[in-house]
Amino acid sequence: MMRILIADDSLPLRCGLRTLLELNSDWQVCGEAVDGADAVEKAQQLAPDLILMDFSMPQMDGVRAAQEIAKSGTDIPILLVTLNLSSEIMELARSAGLRGVMSKAEISKLPYAIKALQRGETFFCAS
Repeated sequence: MMRILIADDSLPLRCGLRTLLELNSDWQVCGEAVDGADAVEKAQQLAPDLILMDFSMPQMDGVRAAQEIAKSGTDIPILLVTLNLSSEIMELARSAGLRGVMSKAEISKLPYAIKALQRGETFFCAS
């Protein structure tokens, strides 16, 4: 079973993602983080198999949080999920070592993105 941490400052979005993820019996939401700093802490505490990370969050943005998580020596695949996807955010995510980026507007592609990361692939969805 793949354990997934959801990091997003929007409670309705976290609830929606949890509902979507729980449709797949092979995935379990192991925790939720409300901002970037919380995501770093929960990643260390919960040791998830994958993290869904919002880009724009208080305390610390998703890319910075991903960099902090990587510094701890863990190699957790992180999928950046953002409302305002741009080529700059895509490049920032790639250069920071994130495994994937997708727009919240394309959330129907989330299962494909997670499966790609599960296989050790990347998933950078421009639109």
